[in-house]
Amino acid sequence: METAIKVENLCKSYGSINAVSNVNISVDRGKVYGLLGANGAGKTTTIECILGTKNFDSGTVLILGMNPQKERKVLFERVGVQFQESHYQEKITVAELCNVTQSLYKNPLDYTELLKQFGLFDKLKSPVNELSGGQKQRMFIVLALIPNPEVVFLDELTTGLDSRARRDVWKCLSNLKAKGLTILLTSHFMDEVEALCDKICILKKGTPIFYGTVGEAISCSPFEKFEDAYLWYTDEEGSENESV
Repeated sequence: METAIKVENLCKSYGSINAVSNVNISVDRGKVYGLLGANGAGKTTTIECILGTKNFDSGTVLILGMNPQKERKVLFERVGVQFQESHYQEKITVAELCNVTQSLYKNPLDYTELLKQFGLFDKLKSPVNELSGGQKQRMFIVLALIPNPEVVFLDELTTGLDSRARRDVWKCLSNLKAKGLTILLTSHFMDEVEALCDKICILKKGTPIFYGTVGEAISCSPFEKFEDAYLWYTDEEGSENESV
């Protein structure tokens, strides 16, 4: 099976702080890969390094066989990104933001259909800054999917959503996965990881401490439930905002 994302020995430090240490990730096309860890474990930094939006100290990264730092223009057409925090013009409407995003790509998806799928079609004329937190989160996922990407990166994709909305998002992503979309996501919700991820990597203070499937993570721990196993691996629940 073709590899969509290949990361080898990725390292990134800030002075004496090792934010990411020797991360190795391999994601086949059409699979969902979960990058897990407590707040501050290095998940967002890892994604930024993979995307080429942040320089890393050593290692290699390939997305769809291309170097994201050297071939960003070509990759731009084939990759979608939803970051944990995004900022847009204060008064721009949902329709205007989608139109602007759509205009940047050669073969975009119909954003009206995406808005219907994610329960936002009735917000077309609403200013983005007037959306609720959960609606904004769904909006950011729609923007990541507008390019009609082959690979999409989702950082804390269902933060702020209620249980029903989260499951609706899972269903949409599962359908896209079935059509061949490759997804790399971060999440603090273990039921979400169990529902979506084919394989996972658990980070602790920037260092990978587990690679494999959810089932393997459970079997290698003293616990029968994945959430308990995850907390055993990380040995911390963390409550502060992720800083790296």
